[in-house]
Amino acid sequence: MSSGLVLYAPNVHTGGGLVLLRSLLAEWPADEPLRALLDARARAQLELPTGTRVLWVNANARSRLGAERELQHASGPQDTVLCFHGLPPLLPNSATRIVVFLQNRNYLGLTPLSSFSLRTAIRLAFERAVCRLFRHRVSLYVVQTATMARDLARWSGVAPGAAGSTPVLTYPFVDALPAPVAASTAPPRWDFVYVSDGEAHKNHRRLFEAWQLLAAEGLRPRLALTLGPRDTTLAAEVAALRERGGVEIHNLGHLPREQVLELYAQARALIFPSTSESFGLPLVEAQHLGLPILAPERDYVRDVCVPTQTFDPDSPTSIARAVFRFLGVPDGPRPIGTAAGFLALVRSDSSATALAPRQP
Repeated sequence: MSSGLVLYAPNVHTGGGLVLLRSLLAEWPADEPLRALLDARARAQLELPTGTRVLWVNANARSRLGAERELQHASGPQDTVLCFHGLPPLLPNSATRIVVFLQNRNYLGLTPLSSFSLRTAIRLAFERAVCRLFRHRVSLYVVQTATMARDLARWSGVAPGAAGSTPVLTYPFVDALPAPVAASTAPPRWDFVYVSDGEAHKNHRRLFEAWQLLAAEGLRPRLALTLGPRDTTLAAEVAALRERGGVEIHNLGHLPREQVLELYAQARALIFPSTSESFGLPLVEAQHLGLPILAPERDYVRDVCVPTQTFDPDSPTSIARAVFRFLGVPDGPRPIGTAAGFLALVRSDSSATALAPRQP
């Protein structure tokens, strides 16, 4: 790293972004002073190198604007500014290079704003505008997968390498991957885990529909979720489904990384129905641990892992069928009946179902 590197990471305080930020700080050269503007919500979870000069940025407009002004003053003509939060600076900057580490596909407008809550949609609309209006300030984009690089090229409307295009570097990284845990003789506590917040593209509701389809077929695998404080609506839906529909879905709440790693060891498989990802850290971790993965047949998945089963994330039926296959439950087509059987069914006054459910 250049001695003139300024780390700018407001809004990086949870999830995969926080994991990568911690990795970056852990590898910071001991002889290089660190100048950083970081999210105050991550303060207790970050270990800063000795001698760090840091401005803690709060999650409000006044503090964020103050951070933008401070970034102007903290960086000079010989510096590189690393925007680790995925957005270019709002204010003009004299730094020689502005490097944007883009790990949020929502900034590219690939998911309709109508999919989000009103508050999130307003914030995201502003962030998308910043991403587009000030992209001319970016010297280099860094992304983690080839799929994200293609999405970025489509968003920019300029082919990679063409005149006027901003260079894009693909460099996936994550340090301190969990050590494989010795196999336990005890039955797994969970059949499946889904490590994710409740953002719209994470696709929880189709996963819920799939679990209802499984229950209708007499199959009730235990699924653990990690929805956090911002996902109260989804958490309430989980509780209602468990009470009303008898599905085995349990929300464990937001878990710190150490407990997430323990959760992997308690599960038979990771299920990951997200429709889009810039990286998908849980996929990387599960692959590293040898935990079977059920995931969409999407490019972003194949960029980072080899799933055990795949499905169409837009189809609850497809998700349910992948679960059937993984659990070894017969999943062939229903038997084809006869006209005589159809007439017998129509004439019958029985309330029994015409076809018996699958059995686990």
